[in-house]
Amino acid sequence: MSRAARPLSSARVFHKIKELTTLQSDGSYATNRNPRNLERLRIAYKPRGYHLEKPGRSYWHTLEIGMSSRYVTASVKHFENGTILSASTSEWAIKQQLYKTNDTAAYVNLGRVLAQRCLQSGITEMTCNVQSVPGSKLDKLIKTVQENGVSFEEPERWKNPEPWDAYRHEKPWEVSEQNVDLPPTK
Repeated sequence: MSRAARPLSSARVFHKIKELTTLQSDGSYATNRNPRNLERLRIAYKPRGYHLEKPGRSYWHTLEIGMSSRYVTASVKHFENGTILSASTSEWAIKQQLYKTNDTAAYVNLGRVLAQRCLQSGITEMTCNVQSVPGSKLDKLIKTVQENGVSFEEPERWKNPEPWDAYRHEKPWEVSEQNVDLPPTK
């Protein structure tokens, strides 16, 4: 049996993890396998969609909210991979803490849970095309998500400057000394 065809064992998994986390001879680690890394660096492809589409598709992540007569579901969708994470009042752990699964308290708590899951998975910015009436339950859900650390404005994609461009923007992956606040020395 060839090595590639052998069943996966814990020893092989441990060996692969050790191989990926050890420092190589040139001072770098193995390749980055984080699929969201290029989005965090603002250099990943962001689809534009068609100019007649409403709402447009120029986003990496977007918030979608589904409401039924009994439950509320909020999900974060990636433009390419579909639903990344979601929270719903039909989940047992959330439903057990609520009096009703579609009242204002349910919307607010669903917003808290969704924001916590977003921050745990590393999603801090997304777009929101949901139109809500000020003061409504939906508006309170959106405000709760924002208050808990998720921004509804994605940064613009970094455009590589051409040689003839007069102004060159700072690269998002570089940190200049002017932007760093150093603690005072004694």
